[in-house]
Amino acid sequence: MTTTSDPTTVTPSAPAATAPAPAGGATPERLAAHVVGGHVVDARGTREVVRVSPVDGAPTVVLVPADDDEVAEAVGAAYAARRGWRRTAPGARAAALRTAAARVREQADELGALLTADTGRLLATSVESARVAADILEEAATTGLGATGRTLAGDPLALDVVRREPHGVVAVITPWNDPFPAAAGLLAAALVTGNTVVHKPSERSPRAGWALGRLVAEAFPSGVLEVLNGDGATGAAIVADPRVALVAQVGSSATGRAIAAAAGARGARVLRENGGKDPIVVDAGVDAAWAAEQIAVGAFTNTGQLCTSVERVYLHEDVADDVLEALAGIARDMRVGDPTEPGTQLGPLVDEAQLAVVEQHVDAAVAAGARVLAGGSRLERPGAFFAPTVLDGCTADMAVLTDETFGPVAAVTRVPDFATALELADTGAYGLAATVLTPSLDHALEAAETLDVGTVKINAVFGGAPGGSADPRRESGAGAGYGPDLLAAMTVLKAVHLETAVPPRP
Repeated sequence: MTTTSDPTTVTPSAPAATAPAPAGGATPERLAAHVVGGHVVDARGTREVVRVSPVDGAPTVVLVPADDDEVAEAVGAAYAARRGWRRTAPGARAAALRTAAARVREQADELGALLTADTGRLLATSVESARVAADILEEAATTGLGATGRTLAGDPLALDVVRREPHGVVAVITPWNDPFPAAAGLLAAALVTGNTVVHKPSERSPRAGWALGRLVAEAFPSGVLEVLNGDGATGAAIVADPRVALVAQVGSSATGRAIAAAAGARGARVLRENGGKDPIVVDAGVDAAWAAEQIAVGAFTNTGQLCTSVERVYLHEDVADDVLEALAGIARDMRVGDPTEPGTQLGPLVDEAQLAVVEQHVDAAVAAGARVLAGGSRLERPGAFFAPTVLDGCTADMAVLTDETFGPVAAVTRVPDFATALELADTGAYGLAATVLTPSLDHALEAAETLDVGTVKINAVFGGAPGGSADPRRESGAGAGYGPDLLAAMTVLKAVHLETAVPPRP
């Protein structure tokens, strides 16, 4: 998740024709609709947000954020539908999810193209991301039909149970960088457990988020899933509505803190997965070429714009030279360009604001003594392109090792031994995930025990079985973001004690 604020320009409402025209004279798409009560309607907001292509900088979308009245309507529709939906048979709720999954899978190519156009993500991975979202929706249709409570050992002539019940209205606020799985996971968990939902996708991936939300919403009865286009002000209005019982957010740490404060002040519950500054520890004895490949995958996938991207690299001095030589070679050889072209390995950053963060971190690190082994600057071409970068000699006081960079940068620190690497990896404000590459079982077990993060990955920078659960730590959020524990978090517990109205005769 990126910690930067949205860079879009907000101006008073005006006809779409007044927006800057993209290259070639085409008019930017006007995205001014939302789903209220199951129907697509035009937004009535008084502001406009202009988004531009990350590939060439041309304006592509004019977004009209939902205003406070429209938010109130959407929350009201979800609130009105909540009792009927919670009393809908679990099998029927699961069937609606399966229908949504099928629709998403059928339109994976179209969804992927929208995500690439919005964010610059490589087209093949965008399409695959949509298919993963379909899988998540379908999986929840099965796992969501699990245990719904328990029976207690009480008085033999009474009945004592603990019920799991939906919260009511759940707000789902999702990010731009990997929006399909993030939205699918939260929407599926909330809906299958009997909640109604108001969903706001990120304004930085407006067309992709809207398209997925609309596809899912069409599979459910009116009011069960409301989808709103909007920006931070729209999200704040949703969170502030007293009818919203739970807010589930994936996004920046700054936004997560604001949501926690606003929702907590009125007693609402919050689930949030926020930023990361994930480390990778490379132990002595590993194969240098393999370690370099793992680092490159972690640092450069999606142009470094994943919440679990590798942003800190701690190399044992015994292998550091060989690993860095191989890593720099990978970075220099990567093909950077149009994300729709099959041969492209690295696309642009989402926008100029994110590129500015990356530039600032890299420039400051170099000024403070870090050495550029590859990349190190933006590319001289239209769009928000930054070269895949390897920095050696990074120190703990550099922003590139403390703040979320969210770009294609591998910031490297050499360490004398595994214990030092583990200690450094366990520092910082974030606690999302960490990776350790080691041939030592003892070191692997020590890392799993020591690292205070939600997920520890040994000898694979990405991967893991479905159904896992993890709690991010510190600035990275709070509460389960996926797996069976997310289903549990979408419900509240109620104890029920039942006796007969008239005591039985002896």
